[in-house]
Amino acid sequence: MAEDLARAKQAAARYAVQRFVRAGQRIALGTGSTAAFAVRSLGEQFPDAPFDCVASSQATEELAGALGIRVRPLRGDDRFDLMLDGADEVAPSLDLTKGGGGALLREKRLASLSDEVVILVDPTKLVGALGERSPIPIEVVPFASPVVEREVADLGYRVTRRMGPGGEPFRTENGNEILDLVPGTPLGKPREAEAALRRLVGVVETGIFVDVADWLVIGHADGTVEERARPSRRAR
Repeated sequence: MAEDLARAKQAAARYAVQRFVRAGQRIALGTGSTAAFAVRSLGEQFPDAPFDCVASSQATEELAGALGIRVRPLRGDDRFDLMLDGADEVAPSLDLTKGGGGALLREKRLASLSDEVVILVDPTKLVGALGERSPIPIEVVPFASPVVEREVADLGYRVTRRMGPGGEPFRTENGNEILDLVPGTPLGKPREAEAALRRLVGVVETGIFVDVADWLVIGHADGTVEERARPSRRAR
């Protein structure tokens, strides 16, 4: 099963890089196992690494650097031609949940600066509605975390504080904590759910990504690939 998933992610990554990437582009790089396959595919298909890249995590930056892909800090005037990233869940509308790797704030920030956001997944990430299979992360200021945990539970979520490998609370690269939320029922109105969570003082960002993905690339273990576009997206 793990080998099948790896082949599916690799197929999606190779296709997306071939389909969407051009030399000289400004590219935002996501975080996670599928995003890592995309970074490796960039290195394979463009060995001279003719890109201007910003990464959403140290792990992605280190992987890119090892492949000769230069990554720099975010600048105030940045815009990106393209973002390559994965997702935890994808609904038929192409709304997403993200943040399993803890980089949701940086990923959403980079996505908001990108002209096109291409999401790469294997078929297990496809759901009928968000919150169906994976917890929904929110990034929270540590001081406020106990109160936010109670307030989120009052909204009907089952709440778990994400822990690090040593048993301490997990910390994002921004120094914040992650609460993983399981809704009582999958989200029928993800935009409203996101707005309700964002209203809680101490919530920095949510893992609900509405109207962010422009393109979805689904890789399969046999090497075949499906491509889907957000309904409002014009043909490329």
